[in-house]
Amino acid sequence: MHDPQRESRRWLAAAREDLAFARHAVDGGFFAPACFHAQQAAEKAVKAVHYGRGSRAVIGHNVRALIARLEPPSEALDGQIDAARELDLFYVPTRYPNGLDEGTPGEAFSTDQAERALKLAAAIIEAAENSGQRA
Repeated sequence: MHDPQRESRRWLAAAREDLAFARHAVDGGFFAPACFHAQQAAEKAVKAVHYGRGSRAVIGHNVRALIARLEPPSEALDGQIDAARELDLFYVPTRYPNGLDEGTPGEAFSTDQAERALKLAAAIIEAAENSGQRA
């Protein structure tokens, strides 16, 4: 039997794990992976809302688009749309050198970017939790 609230809690737990891992990455000086895992945390948090509302499969990695597809809209997450846009920029170039003009992801991302990504992802997780999904 499909339990939307159980599935939502699983996705929120995974989002929190990704955010915790991103914090460890920052502490270790791995800023590109920290940015990527912050994006993943936000993506999973928004997917948790979809699953909590009864979705069986949620496809896509674009956090902004996932927020936009919520029916009914989530006021809390709509307020995080700019954070989502910024985090979406970390999906490819934080992992693949060909996502950059030159150099490697490790050379391209900074402490400040990683710290900001953590804050943005934390805000999206909190908004997802405030969208009626409880873990």
